[in-house]
Amino acid sequence: MSTKTVYLISGANRGIGYGLTSALAARPNTIVFAGARNPGAQSLTELAAKHPNVHPVKLTMADPVDNEAAIAHIQKTAGQLDVIIANVGVLQHIGPLVSTPLSQFQDHWEPRTSSSSRPPTGTPTLAFISSLAGSVGWPYFDMGQATYGATKAAANYFVKALDAEHPTLVALAIHPGWVATEPGNASAVRNGLERAPVDVEESVAGGFGAHRWGDEGEEQRAFLEL
Repeated sequence: MSTKTVYLISGANRGIGYGLTSALAARPNTIVFAGARNPGAQSLTELAAKHPNVHPVKLTMADPVDNEAAIAHIQKTAGQLDVIIANVGVLQHIGPLVSTPLSQFQDHWEPRTSSSSRPPTGTPTLAFISSLAGSVGWPYFDMGQATYGATKAAANYFVKALDAEHPTLVALAIHPGWVATEPGNASAVRNGLERAPVDVEESVAGGFGAHRWGDEGEEQRAFLEL
């Protein structure tokens, strides 16, 4: 067993996932497994070369074979897994709900809900990167993201269920802000803005600060919990 805190981050090759991976890699006493469909992505290979505590792994959220292989690799390498940060940035369709193909809901549903509905064995913290777009209590305006919001809402519910059903597990859904990632900027342009207002670095810095992932109270103060 490692004396370091071991993290697994999905979608680690770009956007918020890459920002989180970079921030954690720079911390002492961490081991970061950077999950991506393509673990050989240039962004991850360069980060791993700079930080020996970063280990790119193949991770496809809707593929149980990939996931089991990743967990086996983590167990062999680190002997434990302390924190999973489920960051799934699927946004394949922008437009009115009535013109959204039903296939888009399926395409968004599988990766997003599969990342939040399975309890991680022996893991104290599951943090799901969600969005206010998945909050039914948030005043609605036309972002053209029915599939994105609906599947985020479903994942939020699954996270709450996991938290209630597993007393030893900290599970929470967190809103990182309206971040200038590819999907964030796409929704900004639709609403007359040049880009989303929050940089990835600002989102990550605001979320982490001096806080320690793995502590429920600290995490809930660090982000807006949905």
